[in-house]
Amino acid sequence: MATAAVTFDGLKKQIASGKLAPVYLLHGAESYYIDELVKEFEKVVPEADKEFNQYVLYAPQVEPGAVMDLCSRYPMMAERQVVILKECQAVRADQVNRLFRYVEHPSPTTVFVIVFRGDTAKGKDLMAVAKKHAVIFESKKPADYQLVPLISKCISEAGLVPDQKALEMLRDFIGTDLSRLYNEVGKLKTILAPGAKVTPEVVEQYIGVSKEFNNFELIDAISVRDAAKAFRIADYFAANPKANPLVMTTAALYGFFSDLMVAFYAKDKSDAGLMKDLNLKFDKQLRKFRAGMRSYNAFQVIEIISALRRFDAQSKGMGSRQNEHALFHDLIFHILSAPGNISF
Repeated sequence: MATAAVTFDGLKKQIASGKLAPVYLLHGAESYYIDELVKEFEKVVPEADKEFNQYVLYAPQVEPGAVMDLCSRYPMMAERQVVILKECQAVRADQVNRLFRYVEHPSPTTVFVIVFRGDTAKGKDLMAVAKKHAVIFESKKPADYQLVPLISKCISEAGLVPDQKALEMLRDFIGTDLSRLYNEVGKLKTILAPGAKVTPEVVEQYIGVSKEFNNFELIDAISVRDAAKAFRIADYFAANPKANPLVMTTAALYGFFSDLMVAFYAKDKSDAGLMKDLNLKFDKQLRKFRAGMRSYNAFQVIEIISALRRFDAQSKGMGSRQNEHALFHDLIFHILSAPGNISF
């Protein structure tokens, strides 16, 4: 059987169709997709047949030989059995590697699911054989530029209508924690009427993100050098540190100024050209970059990026013992007053 690299949605459809391969290997840094796929595999065997034809095993608690023996058995009064081996990331590579002997010659009446949750699969022989005889799904963390479209899709699939500013707020607040994202959107689905718009007010009321004091508003203020608003937001972050982790704010600021540098050196500075180079999906997203290009020059941006890197190190205790929010206050001042001094 040839290797089949599939997407999350594609694999869900395949499982639902009932046309299953003998072996699946799930691995990767993003646990959410892996957990959801395991739930789908656990639905394959009808409830009445699960006692004899579905086995959920945990790699640290069972020997590879016993797993292979179980997979080689015939299902009881059914067309197939499902064997799910979880937590393979928790055992040594040489242990899990022994499974290659079964994967190379799997039983056609068994669906064997090998799960490395939140980690890359290990076992040289196992992976070599899996590439030829198994369906492999690698669950990757979404990149920053993928987050807004992903959140928008999640909200739309819940039967709700996303608002652009609300999407930015959720991106900054939740980041790449997909389990939390789907939980929060699930909460909105139960609260709001079908077709309701997810606005900043909705996000503030039901998810707890302030519509006035968040990373989205901070970047807007910094892009136009609105010092009063920027420092108000910084003070709010200091007063509410758990709801506003500075590591997320630093990443958001770094992303903005890195993209601003791309905009300065873009060959095509038209709206269409900048949107393409910056990977933007909506016209409104371009406004803060246009404002930033009016407020700063390229030398200032280079200095600011350097200051952000220095702040990130100092906030983690490297070269400074100052409180991170005091450091952040100094960072905001540096950004707003950067002269563009660069040392080569």
